[in-house]
Amino acid sequence: MFPSLPFMKKQLASLIGEQFTQGRNTSGYLERLEQLPESYDAYLAFAAAIADLPMREDWPYVEPETWEDIKAACDPNRPLGLLREIDPDDSRRRVETAFLASVCGSILGKPLEVNPTLPEMKEAFTQAGEWPLADYVSEPMLRALGKSHWSWFETTRDRIRHVAPDDDVNYTLIGMLAIEQFGTAFSKRNLRDLWLNHLPLSTTFGPERVMLIRSGMSYLEHDKQPFDHTELEAWPSLLSPGSELCGAAIRADAYGYACPGNPALAAELAWRDASFTHRQTGVYATMFIAAAIAAAQVLDNRLAIIDTALQFVPQRSRFYEIAADCRDIAAGTDDWLAAYERMRQSYGDYSHCRIYFEIGTLINTLLHAENVGDGICKQVMQGNDTDSFGATSGSLLGAYFGPDGLDSRWLAPFGDTIHTGLANLNETSLSVLAARVSRLPEIVRTGSSRIEPSELYVFGNVIE
Repeated sequence: MFPSLPFMKKQLASLIGEQFTQGRNTSGYLERLEQLPESYDAYLAFAAAIADLPMREDWPYVEPETWEDIKAACDPNRPLGLLREIDPDDSRRRVETAFLASVCGSILGKPLEVNPTLPEMKEAFTQAGEWPLADYVSEPMLRALGKSHWSWFETTRDRIRHVAPDDDVNYTLIGMLAIEQFGTAFSKRNLRDLWLNHLPLSTTFGPERVMLIRSGMSYLEHDKQPFDHTELEAWPSLLSPGSELCGAAIRADAYGYACPGNPALAAELAWRDASFTHRQTGVYATMFIAAAIAAAQVLDNRLAIIDTALQFVPQRSRFYEIAADCRDIAAGTDDWLAAYERMRQSYGDYSHCRIYFEIGTLINTLLHAENVGDGICKQVMQGNDTDSFGATSGSLLGAYFGPDGLDSRWLAPFGDTIHTGLANLNETSLSVLAARVSRLPEIVRTGSSRIEPSELYVFGNVIE
C-alpha cells in the first residue's frame, strides 16, 4: 500500500523546488535529500521537516494561507456584500447559460489538451483552412497540428454525440453537490466524502489524485473511530507537490454561479474548496475566478469585473502582481492577439496548468470577446490548458453575456446528452442538469435545496 521509495524521493525533490518558488529558504535541502538513507522513516521525517520552511529574508511577497490572514491581506475596500440587487430570474438564466457555455468551452478545448501554443495552432489551422478557430475542432485540424488528446474520438466536430466526460465539468458538479447538500457551510470533511463517493481516481491529477488517495486511506483508518478534522488541514503540505497548479482553479465555477453579485461569499467558498488541496497561488486563482463569475452576473463594465475580482486576493502576492499586469496589458490594446503576445513574452514560461499566463489569457478573453462563442474560441486559441480554461472562460462569458450571448449551434451537437465522469450522478440530460445548476443561487439565498432526500447522498450515509 506504500508508494515506492524512488517515487517518494521524486516527490520530495519536487516539493523542495516548489517551496523555493514560494519564497522559502531551501538552501542545502536537495543535498540533504541525496544523503538520506533509502527508508520510509527517513523520507517521512524529511517530508515533515520541509513542510514549513522559513521564508527567505529578501522575499517581497505576502502570501498567507489561513482564511483570516488571507482576508486581512485582501483589499480593505473590497465590497463585502451584494454589488447590486439581484433579479432571481435573470440570475437563474445567467447561471444556466454559464454552465452550458463552460461545457461548450471544455469540449472545444479538449482535443487540443496537449499544450499547443498559439503560433503552432495558427500555422496548423491555417493549413487546414480553419484559422481563426470558429467551431469545434475537426480531424483535419488535428492532423495538421500533429498531436491530439486521447479524447479526440468523441470530441472532434463530426464525432460529437454528447458532452464527453471531463474533469473540469466533474468538479463544477461536485461544487453543485456540496452546496445542494450542505449549503454554504460545507466543510473539507464534506468535500472529502463527496470526492470519495463520486470521483474515480483516474479522473484526477496531481494534488487532487494525492488527496483522493489520502482521503481513501483516512476513511479506512477512521471508519470506526472519530476523525480529527484538523488532520485535513495539513494534507496539502505533506508529500503533495503541485499546490500552485490550476487543479483548484477549475473547481471555482459553481461558487461563482451560486453567489450572483456577491464576490465576497464566492471567494470564501472557493477558498474553502481550494485549500483542501492547494496553497498560495493555486488558492488565490480559485478565489479570483469565483469572484469574477459572481461579479460578471451583475456588472456591465468588463474592467470592473476584473478589478473587483482582484480585490479578493492578497494584494502583495505574486498572483496579484502578475494578474494586475495582465489586466493592464489586455486593457491597453484593442487587439487580443497583440495583448496575447505581450503576455507570452512576459509570462510564457508559465505554460500548461501553471496559472499565471492562463489567468492572463482569461482576462484577455473577457475584455475582447464579442459573445460566448467568439470568446471560448479566443481562449482556446491562446493555448496552454485548453479545455480547463475553455470551460472557465465559458462560465465567465456565459455569466456576463447571458442567454442571448450563446448561439444554439454550440449546444446542438450534444443532443441534450451529457456523460459525466462522476459515479453516483446518473443524470444524462444536459438541459435538466443545467436547470439543476441554475438553482444554486436560490439555494444560497433561501437555504433550501429543493432536491429530493433520495438524491442527497454522502459517502456511507444518506442525509435525512
